Amino acid sequence: MSRFHYTLLISVLSLFTLMTSISDSSAQTSSKTYLALGDSYTIGESVSESERWPVQLAARSVQAGVAMTTPKIIARTGWRTDELIAAIKADEGLADSYDLVSLLIGVNNQYQGKSVESFAPEFEELVQTAIKLAGNDPKKVIVLSIPDYGKTPFGSAKEKEVGEAINTYNKVSREICKKYKVRYFNITPISRKAKTDKELVAEDKLHPSGKMYREWVGLIENHVIKRLKK
Repeated sequence: MSRFHYTLLISVLSLFTLMTSISDSSAQTSSKTYLALGDSYTIGESVSESERWPVQLAARSVQAGVAMTTPKIIARTGWRTDELIAAIKADEGLADSYDLVSLLIGVNNQYQGKSVESFAPEFEELVQTAIKLAGNDPKKVIVLSIPDYGKTPFGSAKEKEVGEAINTYNKVSREICKKYKVRYFNITPISRKAKTDKELVAEDKLHPSGKMYREWVGLIENHVIKRLKK
């Protein structure tokens, strides 16, 4: 091989490597990012990782042609609003902004006997934080209502009391979302179907099953996919 041809080959290979690198970088840059904030319902207590509703939502988005990274989830079973606030502040792995931020929190405030008056300002702070983490764009934030665990075998003994309390909490959270122009999804009616459809409840007799989470995603996905494609 002549020196000229050798030099040409090296140049072509260098150009190919550069273009591949740019293509890979572009693909990574164009992938949408998703941050899910919450408690046991978001972390998917008693279901597999693939059945968690944020993971199902991301999978449905990918199936619809939206490139997405793996959702980052900040959630733990038992967390109240104040504990989620503290966890977000302590998380050093947060990106500056995300293409989608979801929030579902409050059931443990109710379960642990905290007043709705103490819940309201903490929930509002979380909505503000979610908007900030969505690049200060409230259209990139979704909030889910609190499910009614009174319809599960675990909560059935206090079905009426729990249902009324959940309604009160959800009324507050809905009004706060309205104030900040954040899309609010009422998944509570779906959760109440668990009273007659036991397949909607996980083996622990309290949390939603993967099947229920699929119904939540069915309610949410069209809005989310439309937003992510813009």
